[in-house]
Amino acid sequence: MATREVSAMIKQGFLSDPALSFSPSRTAAAATETPSRLYSPSSSPPQQQQQPQISESTRSTHHPTLFEMMSQEQLQETTATNKPIKSQSRIFKLLSEFKNPNIRDSFSYLALGPGNVRLTVVGKDGFRVCMDVHKNVLAEKSRFFSEKLAIRDKENREMLHVVEISECDDVEVYVETVVLMYCEDLKRRLLGEDLDKVLALLKVSAAIMFDLGIQSCLEYLEAVPWSGDQEEKVISLLGELKLVDSATEVLQRVTSEPSTSKRADDIFLKLLSGVLQAKDDKCRREMKTLISRLIREDASNYENRLDVSKDTLYSLCHRCLGSLILCLSEATCIDDSKGDRGALMAEIAREADNMQWLVDILIDKRMCDEFVKLWADQRELAILHCKIPTMYRHEISRITAQLCIAIGRGHILVPKDTRFSLLSTWLEALYEDFGWMRRASRSVDRKLVEDGLSQTILTLPLLQQQAILLNWFDRFLNKGGDCPNIQKAFEIWWRRAFIRQYSADQDSSHLQITVCDYQK
Repeated sequence: MATREVSAMIKQGFLSDPALSFSPSRTAAAATETPSRLYSPSSSPPQQQQQPQISESTRSTHHPTLFEMMSQEQLQETTATNKPIKSQSRIFKLLSEFKNPNIRDSFSYLALGPGNVRLTVVGKDGFRVCMDVHKNVLAEKSRFFSEKLAIRDKENREMLHVVEISECDDVEVYVETVVLMYCEDLKRRLLGEDLDKVLALLKVSAAIMFDLGIQSCLEYLEAVPWSGDQEEKVISLLGELKLVDSATEVLQRVTSEPSTSKRADDIFLKLLSGVLQAKDDKCRREMKTLISRLIREDASNYENRLDVSKDTLYSLCHRCLGSLILCLSEATCIDDSKGDRGALMAEIAREADNMQWLVDILIDKRMCDEFVKLWADQRELAILHCKIPTMYRHEISRITAQLCIAIGRGHILVPKDTRFSLLSTWLEALYEDFGWMRRASRSVDRKLVEDGLSQTILTLPLLQQQAILLNWFDRFLNKGGDCPNIQKAFEIWWRRAFIRQYSADQDSSHLQITVCDYQK
């Protein structure tokens, strides 16, 4: 009978294979049973399946088995399964190197003699791989196998174990994990491996309690760089396997000791101060953009984990205000013929730009309400502002525009007295500088500024709206395009004042009340 036909009959249950049968010490009925399967430690067996067991037969009656006769045939048949060909070829190459190691791999397989455990790994798709391995290696390296293989017959003789691990997610990873148990230098073996592959090896090593494999995988993860997606995978898997305590050094890359608010403030103050005082304008702009983006990402998080105190931010604001006042004071005293005027004006623009950046941060952190009051009280700065040429001072007016846009969007909530004080101090300067703002900077959105200014004005009491809008009306007629166009605000004020008049004390004298008596 052909070997292939014998194989088929065994699989269908017509013939029994000594290596697959139970111990002869069992009852005769047991000889016709099929061996129980040991399910993958990382997967759950079917609900109706008995507890995982290991089948064994005595070593003393061992002769060349049909399993060995079929080994070559089985390797050929596996190519017909649904397992990807590349995965199969990697497994066959791995097994070939396992049985015929070179000096570099330093496997100890050949030195141990013939294997006494027939290990079969079966995937969820039915793909299976058989290996002859050594009980002492499995028991020494894996606490899982040590427990499962601690079986002797009634005469206290060692048994020839047949182990089948079923429902494996990835047969190749299971096979390679077993191969690693024979490797004398796991660190060297893992060199150059893909991180996803090492994560899979770590998962299987944890499942079978292969402690040396776990340690080697963790050492690998600690040493190699991670991409963003890989970082999430590493953290997730370590949490899933409950290896957080064992992987302290690995997680130090993404965690630190619980920081106090004082420590966070110190770091934040150092970063922002460094940007504000940077000498390279290009690098300063890049770092401003980076830090602003990171702060916005944190602000969009409900937990808002970047706990930076308001005092830290406002200390920087006061520092910039002091520098602006000093620069403008010096600018009003310098003769136009002196060559250092240009450098001073550049410093004014720089400090104004720094202030705009801090205001953006305050708005993102929802801490800008106090700054509106602070900016509204800068009357000395407003007086100095009007004494220097518009081409040098227009960056300062952009701060007022920022605040009006945020108030108009509802991102800053301040009392009406503060809003009116803000416009009283800085609106004239904004009118004067608007033309330069629009022409000198591409980042200024004219419509955005006009809408923000309009909405801010319309939040004021009607009489204050009237005073501001009538003043704007005269200015707009004379300045034209260099003055912000807030016609929509003017229209709304007009309708409120003359068309849809609202009275707090409504006259109800025109109401008629009729009382009717109904007979019971």
